[in-house]
Amino acid sequence: MVKVSIGVPVYNVEAYLRECLDSIMNQTFKDFEVIMVDDGSTDNSFNICQEYVARDKRFKLIHQENKGLAGARNTCLKYMHGEYITWIDSDDVVDNNYLERLLTVQAETGADIVKCLKKHIRDSNIFLITNYDRIYKTKEKIIEVSKLDLILDAIDSRLAVVEFWGTLIHRELYNGITLSQGVVFEDQGNKFKLYLRSKKNVILLEQLYGYRIREGSIMRMTNKDLSALKDYIYNWDKLLYYIEVANYNVQEVREAYIKELDKLSAEVNLSQEDAKIYREVIDKHKQKISKL
Repeated sequence: MVKVSIGVPVYNVEAYLRECLDSIMNQTFKDFEVIMVDDGSTDNSFNICQEYVARDKRFKLIHQENKGLAGARNTCLKYMHGEYITWIDSDDVVDNNYLERLLTVQAETGADIVKCLKKHIRDSNIFLITNYDRIYKTKEKIIEVSKLDLILDAIDSRLAVVEFWGTLIHRELYNGITLSQGVVFEDQGNKFKLYLRSKKNVILLEQLYGYRIREGSIMRMTNKDLSALKDYIYNWDKLLYYIEVANYNVQEVREAYIKELDKLSAEVNLSQEDAKIYREVIDKHKQKISKL
């Protein structure tokens, strides 16, 4: 069995794809496979992926009609054989010791899930993030975090680690799990399923993952319009449903949900008419949650 399966969903990223795949090929840890799923790209991404399949037998390529990011991840999971799974988005890059560090921390801690931190890439420039000190308030390099805090992170971003990428997770946690498709912010709406199964979770406070900021990317969408609000509510409702089924800290999650809705309502910056509609949607949903 290969040690790590790396999932790389690919869609119209020809300008950045080689840099991403090169960063994987250059890993100091070598026992991995790369499952690339071309999700119906209309540019040269598929051909670029084929180059790497020809160069390195560890790289495997599947093509499918466009199903969105979660759909591409689901296809990746069907072909993965590794003991551990990690995700690298196809416009991002990772440090050469990305896998080595995550695996070392897993071996030292016995954690089911190990998450590293990100840095930003913009126009080929790398920007280290400086506000992590305010989030974690520790000089330790490795910290254990509670399952509850990680689940609440999907609501209020208290730890800023909601993303699938940059995370090493034991393959067994994915057994029987299908990621919900057709919704924006799919990390927020799916990763908590794995946390519910985990026993120990740690964060490595090293910025090993390079997240590329580019125009049109999902994460650059505003959270202040009605469309995004509906996406957030859809994901949070699903999270709350899973929490209630598992009977896991239901009241704490419900209170955090309501608090975040209040925060969104206070921060909204729309026209007077749109702001009224926005707040009406939030107030109606708060009442619904409070009655559960």
